[in-house]
Amino acid sequence: MDPFLTLLHSFSLSLSDSELSSLKFLCRNKIGKRKLEAVQSGDELFTILLEQQDIAKDNLVFLEELLKNLRREDLVSRLKEGGGGAAEDQLDAHEKPFEVICNNVGRNWKMLMRKLDLSEVQIDRIVEAYPRDLREQLFQALREWQRCRGREAKVTDLVKALRDCDMNLVADKVEQ
Repeated sequence: MDPFLTLLHSFSLSLSDSELSSLKFLCRNKIGKRKLEAVQSGDELFTILLEQQDIAKDNLVFLEELLKNLRREDLVSRLKEGGGGAAEDQLDAHEKPFEVICNNVGRNWKMLMRKLDLSEVQIDRIVEAYPRDLREQLFQALREWQRCRGREAKVTDLVKALRDCDMNLVADKVEQ
């Protein structure tokens, strides 16, 4: 699978409706009104921009400009890191702990993510992107934490945060 397309798709999933609306507005000089009105998702918008060659793997200037205008520095930094493959590769190391946490932590996942220093804005974006899927919210929040921490993301940090939230049973399962 193409890492660049994977990255664009992940960007699309993290966009709120208002952010998509803003992107459409910012693209109105590049895309015709009729085409823009038909756009319902970030994927559709990115497809048009790719077809028109306004964005490409080797030409990220316009995409970076769009994301900066949205004040989505998190996405700008992912773009500069070189794409979607990096986060996917890192996930393997924490795949089992993430699975255990997702299977055992319920509605209190936000408290856990706050202990891991995820900001309220990051948490709200995840909730907005996955409004009806609690498990996916937690999984995406863990991936966001891992992406932000990079090499500093350690299973021991997850265990400590779980214990700080009085989720000792889950912490024990992660340690096993």
